[in-house]
Amino acid sequence: MASRLRRLLIKGGRVVNDDQSVEADVYVEEGVVQEVGPNLNPKPPSGLTVLDATNKLVIPGGIDTHTHLQFPFMGTTSKDDFYTGTKAAVAGGTTMIIDFAVPQKGCSLIEAFNKWKGWADPKVCCDYALHVAVTWWSDKVHTTGIFQFHEVQMVLLQLELYLPYNTCTCKVYLADKESIKKLLAMGITGPEGHALSHNEDVEAEATHRAIAIANTVNCPLYVVHVMSKSSARMITNARNEGKVVYGEPIAAGLGIDGTNYWNEDWAHAAAHVMSPPLSPDPSTPDFLMNLLANDDLSVVGTDNCTFDTCQKALGKDDFTKIPNGLNGLEDRMSVVWEKGVYSGKMDENRFVAVTSTNAAKIFNLYPKKGRIAVGSDADIVIWDPEATRTISAKTHHQANNFNVFEGMVCHGVPVATISRGKVVYHDGVFNVTAGQGKYVSRPPFPPYVYERVKQREEEEIKYLELSPVEY
Repeated sequence: MASRLRRLLIKGGRVVNDDQSVEADVYVEEGVVQEVGPNLNPKPPSGLTVLDATNKLVIPGGIDTHTHLQFPFMGTTSKDDFYTGTKAAVAGGTTMIIDFAVPQKGCSLIEAFNKWKGWADPKVCCDYALHVAVTWWSDKVHTTGIFQFHEVQMVLLQLELYLPYNTCTCKVYLADKESIKKLLAMGITGPEGHALSHNEDVEAEATHRAIAIANTVNCPLYVVHVMSKSSARMITNARNEGKVVYGEPIAAGLGIDGTNYWNEDWAHAAAHVMSPPLSPDPSTPDFLMNLLANDDLSVVGTDNCTFDTCQKALGKDDFTKIPNGLNGLEDRMSVVWEKGVYSGKMDENRFVAVTSTNAAKIFNLYPKKGRIAVGSDADIVIWDPEATRTISAKTHHQANNFNVFEGMVCHGVPVATISRGKVVYHDGVFNVTAGQGKYVSRPPFPPYVYERVKQREEEEIKYLELSPVEY
C-alpha cells in the first residue's frame, strides 16, 4: 500500500523557515510533510521520488498576496489568466496566490466571489484564495455579502482589513481629478501625466486616514501596494505607536522606480503605469527594502495585472485611459532576494518571512502554508542562492510582451517548485495541469493579527464597566 502513495524525499539541503535554518531532509507523503530531519531514509525505496538539494536552500513556497488575473478593467482584461499567471508563479517559486474579486456596482460580494472562483477553479496550477473587494455599498452588499455568504469569514476579514483603506483612497482620488484636468489642458497626455497627477502626498494622506479610522474602531489594517516613502513612514510610525497595521510593498516598487514614466519610448513608459504610481524618486526602492528588512513593512505582493502594448495603447492620447497594471508574479522572489538578501539588507530567514510566512500568518493560512514542518502542506521550493538569471520578456512565462524588470540580473533562482507534494517545476521543465490547484478557505480572525485586538477590546470593556466612583 505504501508504494502507491505519492512520496517525495528532498535530501541534503538547508531547510529555511522564518525563525531558523537547519541542515535537514524533508519527507513528504500525499502532499503533506511527514518528517524533517537529518539522514532520512523512508521505506520502501520503490515509488519514492528523490530530489537532491545539496548546497541549496529548501524554503516554503512563496505566497503572493495581491494579484489580478484575467481582471476586467478599464475597457479590457488583464493578459495573464489563472492558467498562465499561476504557471508563471510556480516557475518563480510562488505556490499560492491571493487574487482580488472586484465586483462592479450592482454586483453583490457573493456574486463576485462565485464569478472569480468559476474563472479560477478550472485553470489554476497552484493553490489560491480570494480577497473580495468592497467597491460599493448598499443593503444588497450588506445583507447578501455578510449574513448569507457561505464564505463569510473571508468577507469579514477583508472588510476589516481593506474597507478603511479603500474608502479613504476613494475620497482622496476624487480630489485629485482637478490636477488631471489641468495636466490634460496643458497638453500633457503621456504616461508622465499619470505620475504628475498622483503626488505621493495623496497616497500618504490616504494611508494616514486609513490608520486613523482603523485605530478608532480597534480594527487591524493591511495597506496594499505601499509605493512611497511618505506612506511607508506613516505605517512605520503607526507600528511604533503599537497600532495593528501591516504594510505591503510590491516587487516593482522594490526593484524599479518611476523615472520610467519619462522614458522617450511611449510603450516603455506606459508599461509602468499603475496606481499608486511608482515613485519617481530613485532612492525609494532602497528605502522601502530597508523598512521591509527591519519589519516596518511586512509582506511583499505584486499587484500583478498585466496588459500588453496594444492594450496600453488605449491611452495613447490620454494617460487617464492607459490600463493600470504591470507584472511581478513570476519575478517577485528573485527580485526580493537580489535587492534584499544579496545586497545584505536581510538574511534568508527574513526573506522567507516577507515572501511567505508573514502572509500565511496574516491571512490565517499558517502553519499549513508558510512553513516547512510536520503536518504542513508540501508547498516547497529548492532555491539556489548562487545561481543567477537575467529577467526578460523573451524568456519569462507570463503572457505579456513586456517585463518591467527587463535586463535585471538576479542572484537567487528556484531550481524546483513543489505544490502539495507534486514537483510542478524542475530545472526549467513544467509538470502542471490546469485546475490542479485548490481553493483554500481561510478561517476568520487569525491569531497573529487578532490576539492584540481581542485583548484591547476586553480591556476597553472592563474600563467601560467601571462606575464613575471607581474612576
